[in-house]
Order: sequence, then C-alpha cells, then structure tokens
Amino acid sequence: MATQDRCVTIHPYFAVPEPNLAAFRDLCEQFVSATRKEAKCLYYGFSFNGGEVHCREGYEDADGVLTHLENVRTLLGEALKLGEVKRLEIHGIEEELAKLRQPLNDLSPSYFVLEYGIRR
Repeated sequence: MATQDRCVTIHPYFAVPEPNLAAFRDLCEQFVSATRKEAKCLYYGFSFNGGEVHCREGYEDADGVLTHLENVRTLLGEALKLGEVKRLEIHGIEEELAKLRQPLNDLSPSYFVLEYGIRR
C-alpha cells in the first residue's frame, strides 16, 4: 500500500564543539520560539548527544519547509557560526521533494522518498 502522507521531514545533524554548546542551546530556544508561529509546522525540537545535535522537524508539505527556512534564515546563520551541519536528510513523497530540490540545492541534502506508510 502506498502512502497519501504529504508530510515532509527535515533531519539536520549538527556537530557543535563543547565550548559552543551553551550558546547553541540558547539559539535552540530562539529557533523554537520563531517556529512556533508557523502554521504548517507539525513538530519541532532539538535532541542532544554530547556535541551532536539533531533538529527533529516535520511540516505538512514542501511549502511549510520553505516557509520555515525563510523564517529561521538569520538564526541558522548564527548556528553555523557555532557548529556545522554534518548530515542533512529530507524525507517525503517525491511530489513534495521535487519542490525542494532546486531551492535546497546549496545545502546538499540527501533525499529519501517516502513510498509506504501511514500517518494519523
């Protein structure tokens, strides 16, 4: 059974040196505050494993992703002064991923095509 789920998820993994972790955590609060007002955001948060930081985020569709990236552009620039993106994955159905390939080209993400599943 194929999926009708249009949700797009982003999976960035940051490497943040220990001396920068406190400042990065402060930025995380700002990211969450800025993202809270986005209508198409399904969930958003940060997980930590020492200096490895994962931003767990999901959006209704590709337009939600693009709106989010525009909304946090300045904050992301600040975060990249404190750490670096080690891996970036984008997951969703091909129709939605196709809308992101050109706008996200400079970020060099890995795309994963969702083919089977459910979402409640």
